[in-house]
Amino acid sequence: MQPVIAVEGLTKVYASGFEALRGVDLSIHKGEIFALLGPNGAGKTTLISIICGIVNPGDGRVLANGWDVVKDYRRARASIGLVPQELSVNMFETVWAAVKFSRGLFGKPANDAYLEKLLRDLSLYDKKDTKIMALSGGMKRRVLIAKALAHEPEILFLDEPTAGVDVELRRDMWTMIRALREQGVTIILTTHYIEEAEEMADRIGVIHQGEIILVDGKQNLMNQLGRKQLSVQLTAPLDALPERLTRYQLSLSDDGYQLVYHYDTQNQAAIAPLLRDLEALSLDYSDLHTNQSSLEDIFVSLVEERRA
Repeated sequence: MQPVIAVEGLTKVYASGFEALRGVDLSIHKGEIFALLGPNGAGKTTLISIICGIVNPGDGRVLANGWDVVKDYRRARASIGLVPQELSVNMFETVWAAVKFSRGLFGKPANDAYLEKLLRDLSLYDKKDTKIMALSGGMKRRVLIAKALAHEPEILFLDEPTAGVDVELRRDMWTMIRALREQGVTIILTTHYIEEAEEMADRIGVIHQGEIILVDGKQNLMNQLGRKQLSVQLTAPLDALPERLTRYQLSLSDDGYQLVYHYDTQNQAAIAPLLRDLEALSLDYSDLHTNQSSLEDIFVSLVEERRA
Protein backbone atom coordinates (compact mmCIF):
# COMPACT_ATOMS: atom_id res chain seq x y z
CA MET A 1 0.00 0.00 0.00
CA GLN A 2 1.32 3.44 -0.96
CA PRO A 3 2.26 5.58 2.06
CA VAL A 4 0.30 8.77 2.54
CA ILE A 5 3.59 10.66 3.06
CA ALA A 6 6.71 9.47 1.24
CA VAL A 7 10.02 11.29 1.72
CA GLU A 8 13.00 10.07 -0.33
CA GLY A 9 16.57 11.36 -0.02
CA LEU A 10 15.45 14.80 1.14
CA THR A 11 18.11 17.43 1.79
CA LYS A 12 17.99 21.09 2.73
CA VAL A 13 20.85 23.57 3.01
CA TYR A 14 19.95 27.16 3.89
CA ALA A 15 21.68 30.18 2.39
CA SER A 16 23.71 30.54 5.58
CA GLY A 17 25.26 27.15 4.86
CA PHE A 18 23.36 25.38 7.64
CA GLU A 19 22.54 21.81 6.61
CA ALA A 20 19.08 21.23 8.09
CA LEU A 21 18.29 17.88 6.45
CA ARG A 22 20.69 15.17 5.31
CA GLY A 23 19.16 12.58 2.99
CA VAL A 24 15.96 11.98 4.96
CA ASP A 25 13.88 8.93 4.04
CA LEU A 26 10.51 8.54 5.75
CA SER A 27 7.20 6.78 5.05
CA ILE A 28 4.03 7.52 7.00
CA HIS A 29 1.02 5.22 6.72
CA LYS A 30 -2.57 6.28 6.13
CA GLY A 31 -4.62 6.62 9.30
CA GLU A 32 -1.78 6.45 11.82
CA ILE A 33 -0.63 8.89 14.47
CA PHE A 34 3.08 9.47 13.86
CA ALA A 35 5.17 11.39 16.39
CA LEU A 36 8.37 13.09 15.27
CA LEU A 37 10.77 13.68 18.15
CA GLY A 38 14.03 15.53 18.21
CA PRO A 39 15.93 18.25 20.10
CA ASN A 40 15.80 21.90 19.05
CA GLY A 41 17.54 22.38 15.71
CA ALA A 42 17.22 18.72 14.75
CA GLY A 43 15.28 19.47 11.56
CA LYS A 44 11.67 18.78 12.64
CA THR A 45 10.23 22.13 11.55
CA THR A 46 12.20 22.17 8.29
CA LEU A 47 10.94 18.69 7.38
CA ILE A 48 7.31 19.58 8.12
CA SER A 49 7.62 22.93 6.32
CA ILE A 50 8.89 21.24 3.14
CA ILE A 51 6.11 18.64 3.17
CA CYS A 52 3.52 21.40 3.68
CA GLY A 53 4.94 23.53 0.85
CA ILE A 54 6.19 26.38 3.04
CA VAL A 55 9.93 25.81 2.48
CA ASN A 56 11.56 24.80 -0.81
CA PRO A 57 13.37 21.45 -0.68
CA GLY A 58 16.91 20.78 -1.81
CA ASP A 59 17.51 17.37 -3.39
CA GLY A 60 15.13 14.46 -3.01
CA ARG A 61 11.41 13.98 -3.45
CA VAL A 62 8.33 14.31 -1.26
CA LEU A 63 4.89 12.88 -2.06
CA ALA A 64 1.78 13.85 -0.08
CA ASN A 65 -1.23 11.65 -0.76
CA GLY A 66 0.51 10.58 -3.97
CA TRP A 67 1.16 14.13 -5.20
CA ASP A 68 4.64 15.59 -5.61
CA VAL A 69 4.85 18.63 -3.29
CA VAL A 70 6.84 20.56 -5.94
CA LYS A 71 5.37 19.44 -9.29
CA ASP A 72 1.77 19.05 -8.06
CA TYR A 73 1.91 21.46 -5.16
CA ARG A 74 -1.73 22.60 -5.37
CA ARG A 75 -3.10 19.08 -5.10
CA ALA A 76 -0.53 18.09 -2.49
CA ARG A 77 -1.25 21.16 -0.37
CA ALA A 78 -5.02 20.61 -0.61
CA SER A 79 -4.51 17.21 1.07
CA ILE A 80 -2.76 18.76 4.07
CA GLY A 81 -3.87 20.71 7.10
CA LEU A 82 -1.22 22.41 9.22
CA VAL A 83 -1.57 23.59 12.81
CA PRO A 84 1.52 25.77 13.41
CA GLN A 85 3.09 26.28 16.81
CA GLU A 86 2.66 30.05 16.57
CA LEU A 87 -0.76 31.70 16.84
CA SER A 88 -0.90 33.03 13.28
CA VAL A 89 -4.48 34.31 13.04
CA ASN A 90 -6.26 37.61 12.44
CA MET A 91 -7.19 38.55 15.99
CA PHE A 92 -9.99 40.86 14.83
CA GLU A 93 -11.86 38.14 12.93
CA THR A 94 -14.64 36.10 14.45
CA VAL A 95 -14.12 32.37 14.79
CA TRP A 96 -16.73 31.66 12.11
CA ALA A 97 -15.22 34.11 9.61
CA ALA A 98 -11.71 32.73 10.14
CA VAL A 99 -12.77 29.13 9.57
CA LYS A 100 -14.98 29.95 6.59
CA PHE A 101 -12.16 31.95 4.97
CA SER A 102 -9.71 29.04 5.41
CA ARG A 103 -12.11 26.70 3.62
CA GLY A 104 -12.52 29.16 0.75
CA LEU A 105 -8.75 29.47 0.30
CA PHE A 106 -8.69 25.91 -1.06
CA GLY A 107 -11.59 26.48 -3.43
CA LYS A 108 -13.94 24.29 -1.44
CA PRO A 109 -17.66 25.01 -1.89
CA ALA A 110 -19.47 26.51 1.08
CA ASN A 111 -20.58 23.89 3.58
CA ASP A 112 -21.92 25.55 6.72
CA ALA A 113 -23.17 22.22 8.10
CA TYR A 114 -19.63 20.77 8.03
CA LEU A 115 -18.13 23.88 9.63
CA GLU A 116 -20.79 23.86 12.33
CA LYS A 117 -20.04 20.22 13.16
CA LEU A 118 -16.30 20.97 13.16
CA LEU A 119 -16.72 23.83 15.63
CA ARG A 120 -19.02 21.74 17.83
CA ASP A 121 -16.49 18.88 17.88
CA LEU A 122 -13.84 21.37 19.01
CA SER A 123 -16.14 22.95 21.63
CA LEU A 124 -15.97 26.24 19.71
CA TYR A 125 -19.49 26.62 18.37
CA ASP A 126 -20.73 28.80 21.22
CA LYS A 127 -17.77 31.10 20.45
CA LYS A 128 -18.38 31.27 16.68
CA ASP A 129 -19.33 34.98 16.73
CA THR A 130 -16.56 35.92 19.18
CA LYS A 131 -13.48 37.75 17.96
CA ILE A 132 -10.36 35.62 18.26
CA MET A 133 -8.61 38.27 20.35
CA ALA A 134 -11.17 37.65 23.11
CA LEU A 135 -10.48 33.93 23.37
CA SER A 136 -8.23 32.14 25.85
CA GLY A 137 -4.93 30.69 24.68
CA GLY A 138 -6.37 27.16 24.58
CA MET A 139 -9.38 28.30 22.55
CA LYS A 140 -7.12 30.11 20.08
CA ARG A 141 -5.21 26.88 19.54
CA ARG A 142 -8.51 25.10 18.87
CA VAL A 143 -9.27 27.77 16.25
CA LEU A 144 -5.97 26.91 14.54
CA ILE A 145 -7.05 23.29 14.41
CA ALA A 146 -10.47 24.26 13.03
CA LYS A 147 -8.83 26.38 10.33
CA ALA A 148 -6.51 23.51 9.42
CA LEU A 149 -9.46 21.10 9.09
CA ALA A 150 -11.85 23.50 7.35
CA HIS A 151 -10.98 22.19 3.86
CA GLU A 152 -11.33 18.53 4.94
CA PRO A 153 -7.70 17.44 4.51
CA GLU A 154 -6.66 13.79 4.77
CA ILE A 155 -3.37 14.64 6.48
CA LEU A 156 -3.01 16.84 9.55
CA PHE A 157 0.30 18.20 10.83
CA LEU A 158 0.37 19.36 14.44
CA ASP A 159 3.50 21.32 15.37
CA GLU A 160 3.70 21.28 19.18
CA PRO A 161 -0.12 21.12 19.43
CA THR A 162 -0.36 21.43 23.20
CA ALA A 163 2.48 23.90 23.84
CA GLY A 164 1.41 26.44 26.42
CA VAL A 165 -1.91 24.83 27.33
CA ASP A 166 -2.86 23.41 30.72
CA VAL A 167 -2.92 19.68 31.49
CA GLU A 168 -6.71 19.37 31.35
CA LEU A 169 -6.94 20.99 27.92
CA ARG A 170 -3.99 18.93 26.72
CA ARG A 171 -5.87 15.73 27.51
CA ASP A 172 -9.01 17.09 25.81
CA MET A 173 -6.94 17.68 22.70
CA TRP A 174 -5.51 14.15 22.87
CA THR A 175 -9.09 12.85 22.82
CA MET A 176 -9.89 15.05 19.84
CA ILE A 177 -6.79 13.87 17.95
CA ARG A 178 -7.75 10.23 18.49
CA ALA A 179 -11.24 10.99 17.17
CA LEU A 180 -9.75 12.50 14.01
CA ARG A 181 -7.65 9.38 13.49
CA GLU A 182 -10.79 7.25 13.82
CA GLN A 183 -12.30 9.33 11.01
CA GLY A 184 -9.39 8.33 8.76
CA VAL A 185 -7.21 11.44 9.13
CA THR A 186 -3.47 10.77 9.26
CA ILE A 187 -1.88 12.71 12.12
CA ILE A 188 1.77 13.78 12.24
CA LEU A 189 2.79 15.62 15.38
CA THR A 190 5.98 17.10 16.71
CA THR A 191 6.20 17.52 20.43
CA HIS A 192 8.57 18.28 23.28
CA TYR A 193 6.22 16.48 25.66
CA ILE A 194 7.56 12.94 25.61
CA GLU A 195 4.47 11.72 27.47
CA GLU A 196 2.38 13.09 24.60
CA ALA A 197 4.13 10.80 22.12
CA GLU A 198 3.99 7.93 24.59
CA GLU A 199 0.25 8.47 25.07
CA MET A 200 -0.76 9.17 21.46
CA ALA A 201 1.55 7.76 18.81
CA ASP A 202 1.30 4.51 16.86
CA ARG A 203 4.83 4.96 15.55
CA ILE A 204 7.68 7.25 16.52
CA GLY A 205 10.49 8.74 14.47
CA VAL A 206 13.57 10.32 16.01
CA ILE A 207 15.42 13.01 14.07
CA HIS A 208 18.83 14.31 15.10
CA GLN A 209 21.12 16.73 13.26
CA GLY A 210 19.02 16.48 10.11
CA GLU A 211 18.94 12.67 9.97
CA ILE A 212 16.22 10.18 10.87
CA ILE A 213 18.04 7.91 13.30
CA LEU A 214 15.16 5.59 14.14
CA VAL A 215 11.55 4.85 13.15
CA ASP A 216 9.61 2.16 14.94
CA GLY A 217 6.32 1.26 16.55
CA LYS A 218 6.02 2.74 20.00
CA GLN A 219 5.66 -0.63 21.71
CA ASN A 220 8.54 -2.15 19.72
CA LEU A 221 10.70 0.79 20.73
CA MET A 222 9.81 0.31 24.38
CA ASN A 223 10.39 -3.46 24.18
CA GLN A 224 13.71 -3.27 22.36
CA LEU A 225 15.32 -0.28 24.03
CA GLY A 226 13.45 0.14 27.28
CA ARG A 227 15.43 -0.83 30.35
CA LYS A 228 13.67 -2.29 33.35
CA GLN A 229 14.72 -2.74 36.93
CA LEU A 230 13.57 -4.84 39.84
CA SER A 231 14.16 -3.40 43.32
CA VAL A 232 14.27 -5.85 46.21
CA GLN A 233 13.94 -4.37 49.73
CA LEU A 234 15.76 -6.64 52.15
CA THR A 235 14.73 -7.06 55.80
CA ALA A 236 18.37 -7.19 56.90
CA PRO A 237 21.36 -5.38 55.36
CA LEU A 238 24.13 -7.01 53.34
CA ASP A 239 27.77 -5.99 53.58
CA ALA A 240 28.45 -7.26 50.05
CA LEU A 241 26.84 -9.33 47.31
CA PRO A 242 27.04 -13.07 48.00
CA GLU A 243 29.05 -15.05 45.44
CA ARG A 244 25.91 -16.85 44.30
CA LEU A 245 24.34 -13.54 43.14
CA THR A 246 27.27 -12.18 41.16
CA ARG A 247 26.01 -13.77 37.92
CA TYR A 248 23.13 -11.30 37.89
CA GLN A 249 23.31 -7.62 36.91
CA LEU A 250 22.79 -6.53 40.50
CA SER A 251 23.76 -3.44 42.43
CA LEU A 252 23.61 -3.07 46.20
CA SER A 253 22.54 0.16 47.86
CA ASP A 254 24.98 1.95 50.15
CA ASP A 255 23.00 0.98 53.26
CA GLY A 256 22.85 -2.66 52.14
CA TYR A 257 19.07 -2.86 52.33
CA GLN A 258 18.23 -2.81 48.62
CA LEU A 259 19.20 -4.96 45.67
CA VAL A 260 18.54 -3.55 42.20
CA TYR A 261 18.41 -5.90 39.23
CA HIS A 262 18.76 -4.25 35.78
CA TYR A 263 17.32 -6.17 32.84
CA ASP A 264 15.52 -5.85 29.52
CA THR A 265 12.92 -7.88 27.64
CA GLN A 266 15.61 -10.31 26.51
CA ASN A 267 16.70 -11.46 29.97
CA GLN A 268 13.69 -10.90 32.20
CA ALA A 269 13.34 -14.70 32.53
CA ALA A 270 16.20 -14.51 35.03
CA ILE A 271 13.93 -12.94 37.66
CA ALA A 272 12.52 -16.27 38.85
CA PRO A 273 16.01 -17.85 39.34
CA LEU A 274 17.12 -14.70 41.19
CA LEU A 275 14.23 -14.96 43.65
CA ARG A 276 14.96 -18.66 44.14
CA ASP A 277 18.61 -17.85 44.89
CA LEU A 278 17.53 -15.24 47.44
CA GLU A 279 15.41 -17.89 49.13
CA ALA A 280 18.26 -20.42 49.04
CA LEU A 281 20.52 -17.86 50.72
CA SER A 282 17.82 -17.17 53.35
CA LEU A 283 17.69 -13.52 52.32
CA ASP A 284 14.25 -12.27 53.31
CA TYR A 285 12.72 -9.27 51.60
CA SER A 286 9.79 -7.03 52.50
CA ASP A 287 9.02 -5.51 49.11
CA LEU A 288 9.51 -5.97 45.36
CA HIS A 289 9.13 -3.08 42.97
CA THR A 290 9.59 -2.89 39.18
CA ASN A 291 9.76 0.07 36.83
CA GLN A 292 10.57 0.59 33.14
CA SER A 293 12.40 3.24 31.15
CA SER A 294 10.12 5.94 29.82
CA LEU A 295 10.15 7.03 26.21
CA GLU A 296 12.08 10.08 27.39
CA ASP A 297 14.85 7.86 28.77
CA ILE A 298 15.01 6.00 25.44
CA PHE A 299 15.07 9.23 23.43
CA VAL A 300 17.86 10.72 25.52
CA SER A 301 19.95 7.55 25.24
CA LEU A 302 19.53 7.45 21.45
CA VAL A 303 20.63 11.05 21.05
CA GLU A 304 23.59 10.55 23.41
CA GLU A 305 24.69 7.49 21.40
CA ARG A 306 24.73 9.62 18.22
CA ARG A 307 26.77 12.32 19.96
CA ALA A 308 29.34 9.81 21.27
